[in-house]
Amino acid sequence: MSAALQMMAFSLALLSALFLLLATCTDCWMVNADDSLEVSHKCRGLWKECVTNMQDGVRTCDQYDSILADHPVKIVVTRTLLITADLLAGLALVTLLLGLDCIKFLKEDPCVKLKMCYGAGVILGFGSILGLVGSVWYAVDVYVERAMLVSHNIFLGVHYDFGWSCWLGMAGSTGCLVASILLTCCLH
Repeated sequence: MSAALQMMAFSLALLSALFLLLATCTDCWMVNADDSLEVSHKCRGLWKECVTNMQDGVRTCDQYDSILADHPVKIVVTRTLLITADLLAGLALVTLLLGLDCIKFLKEDPCVKLKMCYGAGVILGFGSILGLVGSVWYAVDVYVERAMLVSHNIFLGVHYDFGWSCWLGMAGSTGCLVASILLTCCLH
């Protein structure tokens, strides 16, 4: 039972960590959500902004000036939280991998292996909370920005909605949280 639970938690943590990493690296945190006839599809990410021409499929991307440049707070906070969540998820995966019963590392001391799995769950929990806060922070900021424009009757020709990278970040963080709960609460 314990080995099956460990493998299920490891598989979920690995998939969720990949989702978090993809969310951090991809460039579609905000997409244009204009209902009129569109000739282009715009995506804004944490690192660059891309435009795809809908007629011929040509995609061009503009990277932001510099990592150290003056960026909006939502980009800086989300970058920081997601990079930290990625690092913590990676550390948790390595710790969990070494603590699995099927790995021969420290095979003679099952108590230490159990503590490693528990520690990996705690680390994964911290990483998942940071990832959720970063993803939700960005989504709420996009929503508030759009609501402020609508409440002031300002229309700039295009408004943005949550992109698939934002949803991927939320899904990866939630998966890491579930894996953390499995490792910290269900292994005993």
